[in-house]
Amino acid sequence: MKNLGSSFNDRLQTAAKAKRALLERARAKLATSNADDVERSAARLAIVTARDARAAQRKAAKETERLRLGQEHRAKELARETELAAAAAHQTERAAQQKAARDAKYAARKARQR
Repeated sequence: MKNLGSSFNDRLQTAAKAKRALLERARAKLATSNADDVERSAARLAIVTARDARAAQRKAAKETERLRLGQEHRAKELARETELAAAAAHQTERAAQQKAARDAKYAARKARQR
């Protein structure tokens, strides 16, 4: 192979210059993108914070709704128990009135027989 005027040292220097040029370009790009990265990360942080706040609100709303439904359920259950107790009391009173009427009728019949 012919020697085209480049020795090993020349090739090493050329490679080193190319690496330096790449490094300088990367540093320049990094310096400009750092400001953008800071803005992007601040925006992401704001989004995450807002998302977490909304999730906390939803959780609080669900808990409030669960408590409200529980109270409604308890109120309905209490109303049903009160209604059943009133119905039972009414039935007991009616049974007592019927018994009193039967007893009075029986006593009147016995009185007529004497």
